[in-house]
Amino acid sequence: QVQFVESGGGLVQPGGSLRVSCTTSRSIGPFASRAWYRQAPGKQRELVARITTSGTTYYAESVKGRFTISTETAKNVYFLQMNSLDVEDTAVYYCNTFPLGRSSWGQGTQVTVSS
Repeated sequence: QVQFVESGGGLVQPGGSLRVSCTTSRSIGPFASRAWYRQAPGKQRELVARITTSGTTYYAESVKGRFTISTETAKNVYFLQMNSLDVEDTAVYYCNTFPLGRSSWGQGTQVTVSS
């Protein structure tokens, strides 16, 4: 199993930016995408963005144009750059594969957007 460690969350004002990072214990291989998910209080966990090994990206409609997923594959690290943040983006952000496999979820990183 691959272990995922998220970092970089914090408190940011509406309209601000934040970059969260994901470090994996090893390569997740060529057949799964690297993905970011989030879970807001009282809501189900949702897919936010993913990137394939060839670099094709997918974004949820709610974040399209504001968030960017990128990777440093050689270092088993990938990122989610979040711009124009809104209070609705407040959530715990998790990284994992897409589709989900056998790997457990990490602890996530809290992103709070508030004035």
